[in-house]
Amino acid sequence: MSEEFKIEIVNPEKSFLSKEDVTEVVVPAFEGEMGILKDHISIISFLKPGIIKIFSKSGEDNYYVEDGIVEFKNNNLSVLTSSIFNIKDIDKDKTSELLAQAEESSKNSNITDQNKYLVDQKIDVLKTLN
Repeated sequence: MSEEFKIEIVNPEKSFLSKEDVTEVVVPAFEGEMGILKDHISIISFLKPGIIKIFSKSGEDNYYVEDGIVEFKNNNLSVLTSSIFNIKDIDKDKTSELLAQAEESSKNSNITDQNKYLVDQKIDVLKTLN
């Protein structure tokens, strides 16, 4: 019996990724990191800044995501996001630029608690990539 399911990641520009041989995905949900395996209960959740880890027969892929929605239903995982990068393709200059922007946003005295939380999450993740 196969332990695989399908993932599709979509951003505003295109269908970013579609794979059918996925065995596990770990997503940075608001509730915390969430591991998803075949036959997981149906779920919809919001994403916070973090790393999506995709394990498949062909290996492991890691993607940096800033936000989005994740839905798992009938062994199909859908991720809708406005910003996603393959960790292998992101360069230090881009990471440093995103980190500087996030740190500047964090200093804004008018920032809401929710936005402060998200910016702090983004800073923590970007520092691990730098």
